[in-house]
Amino acid sequence: MDKQRPKLLMLVGPTGSGKSKLGIQLAQALETEIISADSRYLYRQLNIGTAKPSPEELSQVMHHMVDCTDLDSPWSIAEYKTAVEKIIDNLNNDGKIPLVVGGTGQYIRSFSQNWIIPEIEADDHFRQVIERIGDDIGFEQLHRNLAVLDPVASSLIDYRNHRRTIRALEVILKTGKRFSEVRIKDELPYDLLILGLSWERQELYQRIDQRIEEMLESGFLQEVECLLTAGYRNYLVKMGVIGYTELISYLEGSISLDEAVMLIKRNTRKYVRRQANWFKPEDHGINWFNAKDPDILEKMLDLVSLRFF
Repeated sequence: MDKQRPKLLMLVGPTGSGKSKLGIQLAQALETEIISADSRYLYRQLNIGTAKPSPEELSQVMHHMVDCTDLDSPWSIAEYKTAVEKIIDNLNNDGKIPLVVGGTGQYIRSFSQNWIIPEIEADDHFRQVIERIGDDIGFEQLHRNLAVLDPVASSLIDYRNHRRTIRALEVILKTGKRFSEVRIKDELPYDLLILGLSWERQELYQRIDQRIEEMLESGFLQEVECLLTAGYRNYLVKMGVIGYTELISYLEGSISLDEAVMLIKRNTRKYVRRQANWFKPEDHGINWFNAKDPDILEKMLDLVSLRFF
């Protein structure tokens, strides 16, 4: 343990792996607070379809970085990192070990590798030009063009996420550097311990399929209808949030509900495979635990105790 640096604990893993529930148990046992590292939880309008912790779960432990902004005011990674750094410092000053929980790889890496994210000023006119190109050739083709210029960035960005695809191309075309290379890794300022939840892939897929069915039973479709009525359609489409875009296609008559559900399940599985690019089983910086181990909480707490106490 390095007593000179602030402590930081992370719980990572793919979507549907049970991070939220286990994170609450860890936070309660450690008498600390949770910092969400799920990019979708930032938005007040996204609830059922993101499997955001329920009000009851949120009341059990203090959660930070949940319901921070609206869909029409999206946050950058730099904004997220700046906000979280303050929370980490405050919790350490209070004698608590901050617990970051999530599956958004860029958010996790921004801390585990201490990215220095350059302030490349957004050029709205330039973005609009790229967006119009995407409208003309299709955003899947625009994403393929990104893959030619920056294969690493394209492998980590969902082609449905128009906003991130456009931003990556904007940075490349304005700076002449690959988007994946503009983030500088700096010396880690934290005494960091990362815990990972591991599932056998087919079992995880089954959990995800079941969760999607439960979301639909809980009113996911009605949530999307309300968002359309409130005028958030274009924001949802540009962000490419899985589940919402497919249900929009159904509500607009492009596909059937069965087709939408099938696509949600298929695209979520693809997302899990992309997450594997961020959280690799062979990554020695992550202490992996079998998610089905009945003693997983105790084993994680033992490791935390060895490291920090």
